[in-house]
Amino acid sequence: NDDTYCDLTAMLGEVSHNQNDGNIEGIATGNLLGPGIQVASLPELGPGGSWSTCINGCNLEPPQDVAHVQFRSRVAFKLVWCPPDFKKFVLVDDEGEYLAHGEPTGELPNEFWRKRNYELVRGGRYARVAESFKEE
Repeated sequence: NDDTYCDLTAMLGEVSHNQNDGNIEGIATGNLLGPGIQVASLPELGPGGSWSTCINGCNLEPPQDVAHVQFRSRVAFKLVWCPPDFKKFVLVDDEGEYLAHGEPTGELPNEFWRKRNYELVRGGRYARVAESFKEE
């Protein structure tokens, strides 16, 4: 993965075609994701879908990322790499509460992207668990 596409965003069908009107910093105006969400969704599970969305702006309160602004949704989970060595990650919910953690083996994403992922959440609700994470 990279630093940015680290939210799993579940959404109602009627908002999946929403576009960015310019209110999300660092995201292209438009950002038309609806057709891809529709194709990748399983209609037998009901209306709506999910997508991996950008975390830009999630360090603000309230969060100003794609999930919250463009899709008026909460995140199912957000992946955040843990300082100081960025070799472990946590998954947190929309409130920033711990869900799970992992320590991948094999080839990790580039350290630059893991550090930048943390920098994008630093100062906000989603950084708390990553900053204090100590595996028991």
